[in-house]
Amino acid sequence: MLRPVVKIRNMTVAYHKRMALAATLGLAAAAWVVTVHQMHGMDMGVATPLGSFAFFVALWAVMMAAMMLPGLVPAVMRRARTSGAARAVVPFVASYLVVWTLVGALLYALYRPHGTTTAGLVVIAAGLYELTRLKQHCRRCCRARTRSGGGFEFGLYCVGSSIGLMVMLVALGVMSIPWMVAIAGLVFMQKLLPAKATIDVPLALTIVALGIVIIAAPGFVPGIMPPMVTTENL
Repeated sequence: MLRPVVKIRNMTVAYHKRMALAATLGLAAAAWVVTVHQMHGMDMGVATPLGSFAFFVALWAVMMAAMMLPGLVPAVMRRARTSGAARAVVPFVASYLVVWTLVGALLYALYRPHGTTTAGLVVIAAGLYELTRLKQHCRRCCRARTRSGGGFEFGLYCVGSSIGLMVMLVALGVMSIPWMVAIAGLVFMQKLLPAKATIDVPLALTIVALGIVIIAAPGFVPGIMPPMVTTENL
Protein backbone atom coordinates (compact mmCIF):
# COMPACT_ATOMS: atom_id res chain seq x y z
CA MET A 1 0.00 0.00 0.00
CA LEU A 2 2.86 2.36 0.72
CA ARG A 3 4.55 1.93 -2.65
CA PRO A 4 1.93 3.83 -4.70
CA VAL A 5 2.00 6.65 -2.14
CA VAL A 6 5.79 6.83 -2.28
CA LYS A 7 5.71 6.70 -6.06
CA ILE A 8 3.19 9.55 -6.24
CA ARG A 9 5.25 11.58 -3.77
CA ASN A 10 8.42 11.03 -5.81
CA MET A 11 6.62 12.05 -8.99
CA THR A 12 5.33 15.20 -7.27
CA VAL A 13 8.82 16.11 -6.03
CA ALA A 14 10.27 15.52 -9.50
CA TYR A 15 7.57 17.72 -11.02
CA HIS A 16 8.24 20.51 -8.55
CA LYS A 17 11.96 20.32 -9.24
CA ARG A 18 11.46 20.44 -13.01
CA MET A 19 9.13 23.40 -12.70
CA ALA A 20 11.55 25.24 -10.40
CA LEU A 21 14.47 24.55 -12.73
CA ALA A 22 12.55 25.69 -15.81
CA ALA A 23 11.29 28.83 -14.08
CA THR A 24 14.71 29.79 -12.72
CA LEU A 25 16.60 29.28 -15.97
CA GLY A 26 13.76 30.80 -17.99
CA LEU A 27 13.82 33.92 -15.83
CA ALA A 28 17.62 34.11 -16.16
CA ALA A 29 17.40 33.79 -19.95
CA ALA A 30 14.73 36.47 -20.17
CA ALA A 31 16.83 38.73 -17.95
CA TRP A 32 19.80 38.31 -20.30
CA VAL A 33 17.66 39.29 -23.28
CA VAL A 34 16.35 42.39 -21.52
CA THR A 35 19.83 43.34 -20.27
CA VAL A 36 21.46 43.06 -23.68
CA HIS A 37 18.66 45.10 -25.25
CA GLN A 38 18.74 47.84 -22.61
CA MET A 39 22.54 48.12 -22.57
CA HIS A 40 22.90 48.42 -26.34
CA GLY A 41 24.98 51.49 -27.13
CA MET A 42 25.40 52.49 -23.48
CA ASP A 43 28.87 51.07 -22.79
CA MET A 44 31.50 53.80 -22.48
CA GLY A 45 34.01 51.81 -20.49
CA VAL A 46 35.23 53.46 -17.32
CA ALA A 47 33.38 56.67 -18.23
CA THR A 48 29.96 55.02 -18.43
CA PRO A 49 27.18 57.16 -16.92
CA LEU A 50 24.53 55.31 -14.91
CA GLY A 51 21.50 57.39 -15.83
CA SER A 52 18.74 58.07 -13.34
CA PHE A 53 18.49 56.21 -10.05
CA ALA A 54 15.27 54.45 -11.02
CA PHE A 55 16.64 53.37 -14.39
CA PHE A 56 19.90 52.02 -12.98
CA VAL A 57 18.37 50.17 -10.04
CA ALA A 58 15.76 48.55 -12.28
CA LEU A 59 18.42 47.55 -14.82
CA TRP A 60 20.73 46.34 -12.06
CA ALA A 61 17.97 44.09 -10.66
CA VAL A 62 17.53 42.53 -14.11
CA MET A 63 21.32 42.17 -14.45
CA MET A 64 21.47 40.34 -11.13
CA ALA A 65 18.72 37.99 -12.24
CA ALA A 66 20.69 37.24 -15.40
CA MET A 67 24.04 36.80 -13.67
CA MET A 68 23.09 35.17 -10.38
CA LEU A 69 20.11 32.92 -11.04
CA PRO A 70 22.03 30.17 -12.92
CA GLY A 71 24.27 29.70 -9.87
CA LEU A 72 21.18 29.66 -7.66
CA VAL A 73 19.80 26.52 -9.30
CA PRO A 74 21.09 24.01 -6.67
CA ALA A 75 19.53 26.03 -3.84
CA VAL A 76 16.27 26.43 -5.77
CA MET A 77 16.09 22.71 -6.53
CA ARG A 78 16.67 21.87 -2.89
CA ARG A 79 13.84 24.10 -1.73
CA ALA A 80 11.49 22.88 -4.44
CA ARG A 81 12.11 19.33 -3.26
CA THR A 82 11.37 20.00 0.40
CA SER A 83 8.57 22.56 0.27
CA GLY A 84 7.13 22.67 -3.22
CA ALA A 85 7.95 24.98 -6.10
CA ALA A 86 5.89 28.13 -5.66
CA ARG A 87 5.59 28.13 -1.87
CA ALA A 88 9.35 27.94 -1.21
CA VAL A 89 11.08 29.06 -4.37
CA VAL A 90 9.31 32.34 -5.16
CA PRO A 91 9.97 34.01 -1.76
CA PHE A 92 13.52 32.62 -1.73
CA VAL A 93 14.44 33.98 -5.16
CA ALA A 94 12.64 37.28 -4.58
CA SER A 95 14.39 38.00 -1.27
CA TYR A 96 17.72 36.94 -2.76
CA LEU A 97 17.33 39.44 -5.61
CA VAL A 98 16.22 42.15 -3.18
CA VAL A 99 19.61 41.87 -1.45
CA TRP A 100 21.46 42.38 -4.73
CA THR A 101 19.12 45.23 -5.70
CA LEU A 102 20.03 47.02 -2.46
CA VAL A 103 23.68 46.55 -3.36
CA GLY A 104 22.95 48.23 -6.70
CA ALA A 105 21.36 51.19 -4.93
CA LEU A 106 24.46 51.58 -2.75
CA LEU A 107 26.77 51.36 -5.76
CA TYR A 108 24.73 54.04 -7.51
CA ALA A 109 25.26 56.37 -4.55
CA LEU A 110 29.01 55.76 -4.56
CA TYR A 111 29.67 55.62 -8.31
CA ARG A 112 31.28 58.35 -10.37
CA PRO A 113 32.56 58.15 -13.96
CA HIS A 114 36.28 57.66 -13.52
CA GLY A 115 39.57 57.09 -15.29
CA THR A 116 41.63 54.01 -15.96
CA THR A 117 43.86 54.57 -12.93
CA THR A 118 40.88 54.38 -10.58
CA ALA A 119 39.56 51.36 -12.46
CA GLY A 120 42.93 49.64 -12.17
CA LEU A 121 43.15 50.30 -8.44
CA VAL A 122 39.63 48.91 -7.93
CA VAL A 123 40.51 45.79 -9.92
CA ILE A 124 43.67 45.29 -7.85
CA ALA A 125 41.60 45.64 -4.66
CA ALA A 126 39.11 43.11 -6.03
CA GLY A 127 41.92 40.65 -6.69
CA LEU A 128 43.32 41.07 -3.20
CA TYR A 129 39.85 40.65 -1.70
CA GLU A 130 39.69 37.20 -3.28
CA LEU A 131 42.49 36.16 -0.89
CA THR A 132 40.92 37.48 2.31
CA ARG A 133 39.38 35.40 5.09
CA LEU A 134 36.13 37.33 4.76
CA LYS A 135 35.81 36.30 1.13
CA GLN A 136 36.54 32.67 1.91
CA HIS A 137 34.15 32.63 4.87
CA CYS A 138 31.31 34.14 2.85
CA ARG A 139 31.96 31.74 -0.01
CA ARG A 140 31.80 28.73 2.31
CA CYS A 141 28.62 30.02 3.93
CA CYS A 142 27.07 30.77 0.54
CA ARG A 143 27.68 27.18 -0.52
CA ALA A 144 26.53 25.78 2.83
CA ARG A 145 23.27 27.77 2.75
CA THR A 146 22.38 26.03 -0.51
CA ARG A 147 20.62 23.38 1.58
CA SER A 148 18.90 25.59 4.14
CA GLY A 149 18.15 29.18 5.10
CA GLY A 150 16.15 31.99 3.57
CA GLY A 151 16.89 33.99 0.48
CA PHE A 152 17.88 37.13 2.38
CA GLU A 153 20.50 35.32 4.46
CA PHE A 154 21.71 33.41 1.44
CA GLY A 155 21.95 36.65 -0.51
CA LEU A 156 24.01 38.38 2.18
CA TYR A 157 26.62 35.63 2.16
CA CYS A 158 26.69 35.55 -1.63
CA VAL A 159 27.18 39.32 -1.69
CA GLY A 160 30.13 38.88 0.65
CA SER A 161 31.52 36.21 -1.64
CA SER A 162 31.03 38.05 -4.95
CA ILE A 163 31.17 41.74 -4.07
CA GLY A 164 34.78 42.12 -5.19
CA LEU A 165 33.95 40.76 -8.64
CA MET A 166 30.82 42.91 -8.91
CA VAL A 167 32.66 46.11 -7.94
CA MET A 168 35.25 45.13 -10.52
CA LEU A 169 32.48 44.95 -13.14
CA VAL A 170 31.25 48.41 -12.19
CA ALA A 171 34.79 49.82 -12.38
CA LEU A 172 35.56 48.31 -15.80
CA GLY A 173 32.26 49.14 -17.47
CA VAL A 174 28.95 48.47 -15.79
CA MET A 175 27.13 48.51 -19.14
CA SER A 176 29.63 46.19 -20.83
CA ILE A 177 28.14 42.88 -21.92
CA PRO A 178 31.55 41.16 -22.41
CA TRP A 179 32.69 42.09 -18.90
CA MET A 180 29.31 41.11 -17.53
CA VAL A 181 29.56 37.67 -19.14
CA ALA A 182 33.10 37.19 -17.81
CA ILE A 183 32.19 38.17 -14.25
CA ALA A 184 29.01 36.06 -14.36
CA GLY A 185 31.13 33.07 -15.36
CA LEU A 186 33.48 33.57 -12.40
CA VAL A 187 30.58 33.99 -9.98
CA PHE A 188 28.91 30.85 -11.32
CA MET A 189 32.12 28.86 -10.97
CA GLN A 190 32.71 30.00 -7.40
CA LYS A 191 29.15 29.19 -6.35
CA LEU A 192 29.25 25.64 -7.64
CA LEU A 193 32.86 24.64 -6.98
CA PRO A 194 34.52 24.33 -3.57
CA ALA A 195 37.39 26.68 -2.79
CA LYS A 196 40.80 25.39 -3.88
CA ALA A 197 44.00 27.34 -3.44
CA THR A 198 45.41 25.90 -6.67
CA ILE A 199 42.61 27.68 -8.56
CA ASP A 200 41.70 30.64 -6.36
CA VAL A 201 45.19 32.03 -5.79
CA PRO A 202 46.17 32.13 -9.50
CA LEU A 203 42.78 33.69 -10.26
CA ALA A 204 43.30 36.40 -7.65
CA LEU A 205 46.82 37.11 -8.92
CA THR A 206 45.52 37.28 -12.49
CA ILE A 207 42.95 39.88 -11.43
CA VAL A 208 45.67 41.89 -9.67
CA ALA A 209 47.85 41.67 -12.79
CA LEU A 210 44.91 42.88 -14.88
CA GLY A 211 44.58 45.90 -12.62
CA ILE A 212 48.27 46.70 -13.02
CA VAL A 213 48.01 46.47 -16.80
CA ILE A 214 44.96 48.76 -16.77
CA ILE A 215 46.97 51.39 -14.89
CA ALA A 216 50.19 51.01 -16.87
CA ALA A 217 48.84 50.36 -20.37
CA PRO A 218 45.04 50.74 -20.57
CA GLY A 219 45.08 50.54 -24.34
CA PHE A 220 45.97 46.85 -24.11
CA VAL A 221 42.73 46.05 -22.27
CA PRO A 222 39.72 46.06 -24.60
CA GLY A 223 36.47 47.71 -23.67
CA ILE A 224 37.56 50.04 -20.86
CA MET A 225 38.23 53.20 -22.86
CA PRO A 226 35.36 55.39 -24.09
CA PRO A 227 34.86 55.02 -27.87
CA MET A 228 35.79 58.65 -28.59
CA VAL A 229 39.04 58.33 -26.68
CA THR A 230 39.88 55.10 -28.47
CA THR A 231 39.23 56.71 -31.87
CA GLU A 232 41.34 59.75 -31.14
CA ASN A 233 44.25 57.60 -30.05
CA LEU A 234 44.32 55.56 -33.24
